[in-house]
Amino acid sequence: MTTSSSRPVGGAGLEEHDVLVGGRALRVVRRPASGPGPRRTPLLLCNGIGAATDVLDPLVAALPADLDVIRFDPPGIGGSAVPRMPYHLTWMAHRLGQVLTKLGVREADVLGFSWGGMLAQQLAISRRRRVRKLVLAATGPGALMIPASPRVMAVMTSPKRHQDPSYVDAVAARIYGGSLRDHPERAAEALGAGARRGPMRGYYYQLMALSGWTSLPLLPAITADTLIIAGDDDPIVPRGNATMLHRGIRRSRISRYPGGHLELLLDPQPFAAEIDAFLRS
Repeated sequence: MTTSSSRPVGGAGLEEHDVLVGGRALRVVRRPASGPGPRRTPLLLCNGIGAATDVLDPLVAALPADLDVIRFDPPGIGGSAVPRMPYHLTWMAHRLGQVLTKLGVREADVLGFSWGGMLAQQLAISRRRRVRKLVLAATGPGALMIPASPRVMAVMTSPKRHQDPSYVDAVAARIYGGSLRDHPERAAEALGAGARRGPMRGYYYQLMALSGWTSLPLLPAITADTLIIAGDDDPIVPRGNATMLHRGIRRSRISRYPGGHLELLLDPQPFAAEIDAFLRS
């Protein structure tokens, strides 16, 4: 048995698994590839901070059906069990390798968004043989990145934006930028704010997982072909961070878009097309 339990999810062709790693169950959602054609490398999605993997539903729906897509809730988020104690990003990357093994996946393409982009970098550094291609979206190199403004950082220290839709409306323009400057009301829906209140410990553990972590001196160790996707109006991850990643990762290129931090969730179709073309190339 690869998982402690497995069940279909709705009518979207999804499978939900409880994968036991490190003595705790991680909720993993998989959309197996469908249709004719050769088997493609599975795509592992690593999500941003504080949100269950369900917020990636629009992106997954926009990706072609012949792509096997795997995603998960981090410890203490969504349907994953709360860990006994705080963890580090290096620990989480190790556990993700175990998840892939238990799902029967030897090698995967990996897409990391925001917090998940840092986890994806760590996975590509410490488990490089498991990562074929890497997509880094709206993310940076961790502790040594170009930081957000203090006003933005103050909002990021609290999970309230994932719990209170009215609060998200009030801060969305300031912290997410892009299209949310004119339509901040779209942020709550994109993040699933208020849908899963749960304990706050999972969010704080995700913040603590980044403590002292940086990929900057280790970026040359990433050998996977890498696509870096960066917005020109991203208050959380200023645009210079994409340049830092590109300079450190030898086999990388930058794709810039005129938007903010959440455009991947708000308008996934063009991103899905670009990601798919990159994975096929």
